[in-house]
Amino acid sequence: MPRFMTLIRIDEQARAGWEPDPEFDQRMGALFEEITKAGVMLETAGLTPTSQGTRVTWNDGKIGYTDGPFTETKEVIGGYAVLQCKDKAEALEWTRRFLSIHPVQWRVESEVRQIEEMVQPPQ
Repeated sequence: MPRFMTLIRIDEQARAGWEPDPEFDQRMGALFEEITKAGVMLETAGLTPTSQGTRVTWNDGKIGYTDGPFTETKEVIGGYAVLQCKDKAEALEWTRRFLSIHPVQWRVESEVRQIEEMVQPPQ
């Protein structure tokens, strides 16, 4: 079965004022329980703020390091999930359900991409 990576994009500057409604954790917990029991969720996690991150770049044969926060970036990856689904339509449906749990005033976006499986040469 194919695997899909969902990259959760958030506006990190706006996130500071976000307060979930009291039932948010319950809704999220119920969805995570359902998606795990269905055998779809392989891994998920939120990421620390960009202020705690470092970008590593390769340019003109040199490695560069830039410590966060990355103020030039409005939207950042705030979390991810790896799903194993029968097809992209199923991955999109789980993602739709995940996003719709969030409070209506939040702006959360997810990019869903299939993971290319590496073909191993015969031994």
